[in-house]
Amino acid sequence: MTTSARHIATILTVALAGAGLTGCGTVNEKISAGVSDAIPAWAGGLPADAPPRPGTVQYDEFMRERERKRLLPASERGEDTKPAPSSQPR
Repeated sequence: MTTSARHIATILTVALAGAGLTGCGTVNEKISAGVSDAIPAWAGGLPADAPPRPGTVQYDEFMRERERKRLLPASERGEDTKPAPSSQPR
C-alpha cells in the first residue's frame, strides 16, 4: 500500500484538530471566569446585583456587611433584606 500526499495531509489535519481541541479545555478553564464578567447582563452575563466572586476584596466586604445585617434585629433591617412574598396560592 502506498502512502500518498493526500493520506498524509488527512492524517496531519486530523491530528492538528485533535491537538487543538485538547488545548481548548485548559485555555477555557483559565479564562472563563474573567470573560464571563465582561459579558453584559442583556446577553446572558451576570446581573448587576450578583454578589462578587469569592477570593476578592469586594467579596470579603460583602460577607462582612451581610454578617452585620444578619446580626441586626429584624426591626432595624432595611426593606431590601425582607424575604419576598411567596406567590404560591394556599
